[in-house]
Amino acid sequence: MKKFGKTIKLFLIDGEPNGRMTCEFSNWTGKAYKIPRIMIKESYNRDDLKNPGIYLLFGENDNGKGQVYIGEAETIIDRLKQHVAQKEFWSEVILFISKDENLNKAHIKYLESRLFELAKKINHYEVENTTIPTKSSISESEIAEMEEFIENIKLLTNTLGHRVFESLVNSETNKTKKSNIFQIKAARGANGLGIPSSKGFIVFKNSEIALDTVESMQKSLQNIRQKLIDNQIIIKNDKGYIFNTDYEFSSPSTAAAIVMGRNANGLKEWKLKNGKTLKEFEITEEN
Repeated sequence: MKKFGKTIKLFLIDGEPNGRMTCEFSNWTGKAYKIPRIMIKESYNRDDLKNPGIYLLFGENDNGKGQVYIGEAETIIDRLKQHVAQKEFWSEVILFISKDENLNKAHIKYLESRLFELAKKINHYEVENTTIPTKSSISESEIAEMEEFIENIKLLTNTLGHRVFESLVNSETNKTKKSNIFQIKAARGANGLGIPSSKGFIVFKNSEIALDTVESMQKSLQNIRQKLIDNQIIIKNDKGYIFNTDYEFSSPSTAAAIVMGRNANGLKEWKLKNGKTLKEFEITEEN
């Protein structure tokens, strides 16, 4: 199915990239806000934030994994005031309201439940909700409208820096052919698969890494490997060590080094089935 380009209108409320911003699609009744926690108090007087809406509180745990709390409120700014006082983990919120004021309580309860389901299924962020949101009963036509609203929420949330509703692999394979999967098969049990990504390189779940590391491997890389083991991103089975989930590294070389257990140039080590290296793939016009 062919995808078409979209126009997003981004407005920096405070005239700076790290401040508050709004985000809208043309011909969409919804509107997104991204607000740093420390600027919630600056937003008390915004009339549209007194409307019903859905919100996502984002933070990060001590191990660097993203955290999200998904909620709804009939007066969204009042709920955010409560969360500033009661929840410590979050540093920013992305929220969604309707410009035509057409979202009611049943709608936002439906959105909350569906977004919770999606975030738990993807499992890319730790979901901080302690209870499962209940899904309201709405009509068939309203479900269709809310599912379209959700698609825009997913796209804008991703655009604003949080891939909480889309798996790493799905979001990146959409940018390239599914046949362009790279592999490293090397000594000491290394057998990894993955794809380049917009932020670096994703190693696929069940990729096998070297049983041990060589002495010359950089200490920083050894520390990354150990941290991944400690956090159970990499686990041990009867064959050796494997990735327990898809994992995105900051560069192809770091990904290659962890798989191979030694210093590595990822642009040369990751190869397609036809033998083409990642470096050759990136500079060739026709892939």
